[in-house]
Amino acid sequence: MSKRELDVRKKSPIQIRNKKASFEYYFVETFTAGIVLTGTEIKSIRQGKASLVDSYCYIHKGEVWVKGMNVSPYFYGSFSNHEAKRDRKLLLTRREIHKLEEVTKQVGFTIVPTLVFIDDNGRAKVDVALARGKKVFDKRQTLKEKEDRREMDRVVKRF
Repeated sequence: MSKRELDVRKKSPIQIRNKKASFEYYFVETFTAGIVLTGTEIKSIRQGKASLVDSYCYIHKGEVWVKGMNVSPYFYGSFSNHEAKRDRKLLLTRREIHKLEEVTKQVGFTIVPTLVFIDDNGRAKVDVALARGKKVFDKRQTLKEKEDRREMDRVVKRF
């Protein structure tokens, strides 16, 4: 990931995160993908009306699709409004798709969307992570580390 890509993500006013994914998985590698949307879907995303909870990606016929991503119907949309939970195609290079396909054939790996944001050109982008599932004790360790960080922040804030 280049420095410019990180700056775009930081500046983006819309950042829809999948917080549950970082708790459930270790992220091995991250890719930025475009997403194929209809007119009312991009309007809803620009208003921040989307959710990545319980969403995942799969590969079908050499294309990557995101399933379970909820984009609420656009309030001012008419008969041409979109369906809230439909499969949406992700735009990745052939090399990236091939790499994802090879690794997900192994047991324990999956593809998880982690972030939706708007880039400089006004296009919606999705950060997709190649992820490996955590065990129960790993999740407990993550919670412990998070609680320790909170406690340290509280102590530092007092002084």
